[in-house]
Amino acid sequence: MLLLKIVDNIFFIYMLMLFANIISSWFPEFRRTRLMQFILFYTEPYFNIFRRFIPPLGMFDLSPIVAFFALQFIEWLVIKFLIVLFFR
Repeated sequence: MLLLKIVDNIFFIYMLMLFANIISSWFPEFRRTRLMQFILFYTEPYFNIFRRFIPPLGMFDLSPIVAFFALQFIEWLVIKFLIVLFFR
């Protein structure tokens, strides 16, 4: 059970980082802080995967929505895999 909680927390922290990336786009001066540089370094490559397939529609970038759903699906797969592997 501890392993599942750790994996869940890792995914939760990464989702928070993705959300911080989105919010920081509204405040460009905040993107220059050391914390945001760290977050951007680890989240932009993930967002760019989806931006290649879903171009922005004018001012609206829908790729983060798809990225969140994909991350939740990946988390579900990892959790199910760990349950089958260790808890059966």
